[in-house]
Amino acid sequence: MAVVRPFKGIRPSKDLVEKVASLPYDVMNREEAKNMANGNEYSFLHVVRAEIDVEDDMDQYNPIVYKTARKNLDKMIDDKILVTEDKPCYYIYRQIMFGRVQTGIVGCTSIDDYMNNVIKKHEFTRPAKEVDRINNFDYCNANTAPIFLTYRKNNELNTIINDYIKFNKPIYNFTSEDDITHIVWAINGDSIVDNINNIFKNIDYLYIADGHHRSASSVKVGLKRREENSDYTGEEEFNYFLSVIFPDEDLFIMDYNRVVKDLNGYTVEEFINKISNKFIVEEYSQGSYRPDKKHTFGMYLDGKWYKLTAKDSITNKENIVERLDVAILQDNLLGPILNIEDPRTDKRIDFIGGIRGLEELEKRVDEGMKVAFSMYPTTIDDLMEVADTGEVMPPKSTWFEPKLRSGLFIHRLS
Repeated sequence: MAVVRPFKGIRPSKDLVEKVASLPYDVMNREEAKNMANGNEYSFLHVVRAEIDVEDDMDQYNPIVYKTARKNLDKMIDDKILVTEDKPCYYIYRQIMFGRVQTGIVGCTSIDDYMNNVIKKHEFTRPAKEVDRINNFDYCNANTAPIFLTYRKNNELNTIINDYIKFNKPIYNFTSEDDITHIVWAINGDSIVDNINNIFKNIDYLYIADGHHRSASSVKVGLKRREENSDYTGEEEFNYFLSVIFPDEDLFIMDYNRVVKDLNGYTVEEFINKISNKFIVEEYSQGSYRPDKKHTFGMYLDGKWYKLTAKDSITNKENIVERLDVAILQDNLLGPILNIEDPRTDKRIDFIGGIRGLEELEKRVDEGMKVAFSMYPTTIDDLMEVADTGEVMPPKSTWFEPKLRSGLFIHRLS
């Protein structure tokens, strides 16, 4: 069973919510974050990317950065830019993008559930990236960004959410600069809070959709606080971390595409001949090629698009991970032909979220990269099956849209 509970949320005042809410910290670099926050003292990027408020040449992992994040957060609270709830709440968070709607519950989930695999993972994490968020959360004494979780749909919970939306006014309703609508309702009635608690107790597993590093960091901060408080009971806030939990049926996974700097010494003709051993290669003359089913790939090379279809010999795998398109491309082309053995660390490969479109792949190749691959999106069923079997996906397998806004909800750890 999953343990989910309400919390005393810290959130923007209603009149400033559009200025406070920011894109998540990990979808931009330092320069982009600074430009986004330029002229907006209320942006939550001043907390989640506080390196924008120190000298440009200072290392972004310097302790001064995290102290600045804490100072900025405290000031936003002192100045009433952020307000604190009087009692623990759940929230309903709805996002609308391109007419698609996803609606989830915002609450706190248990670090014990994470460690006991009630909260299931599907990716490896990198220690350096964990340390960054550990420091941000620990210095700020808060989960400054939520984890994106999912669960197999539950009709009872759907009914509660839909009924509450029907009869209650939202506390926020705004459209961000990327044309995504964000609507939030606060739930603080004792009976409905108890109902939500009990429903989650009957949900066997939660799955991390996005935020593996944030969740790992949250857990490590909680464990650190347990060491510092040997008489802890398990009820303290540091035993829980901020999460937004959506039903699987609502989620939208986009393609996560690849671009590579060179052909590993092959000419274009040699490269095409080489990949023809594992893929059927067809020149595509109808514009850019977006795969419309599993085991097909687009390839942009030398100003032309190709359709690649994986041969049966490389798709008939018993292991769920080996059947994933991201694994098929890695195991049969990127690794053995282009010599990209570890895509997490190899500087010759880059990854482009599907939200940027296939035009971005053409642009990157035309500007100096050598070859790009468009992917068919990994499905939510794939993600859950991988997590259920205890496996992990190859790096950069999923790109979820829309992204959760930072600054809408903050969870104090003590």
